[in-house]
Formats: sequence, structure tokens, C-alpha cells
Amino acid sequence: MKETTPTAMPPCFERWCKQFDNCWKNPPQQTGFRHYLSGLLGESERKNISHARQ
Repeated sequence: MKETTPTAMPPCFERWCKQFDNCWKNPPQQTGFRHYLSGLLGESERKNISHARQ
């Protein structure tokens, strides 16, 4: 299974996510947004972000 963390996404993913950073009140929310999107857009067969929390 391929990794779907934000670091495994193409470089354009982070650039695209940055435009929404002002929508979140704190950095953990920004990180959660990236994890959520990478889980949805990634190549994983399992579309579940419960493993993203550490």
C-alpha cells in the first residue's frame, strides 16, 4: 500500500494547501487539513484518516 501522508504527496500539494492556512486558527488544524486531504486524494485503497493522528 502506498503512503498517503502529506510528505508523500507531490510538491504542488503543499503549495495548494498553503492558500487555505488562514482559514484555520492554529497549526494543528492546518496539519489536520493536510492529512485529511492527502488521505482522500492519495492512492490508498482505504479512505480512512483514523491512522493519521499520532
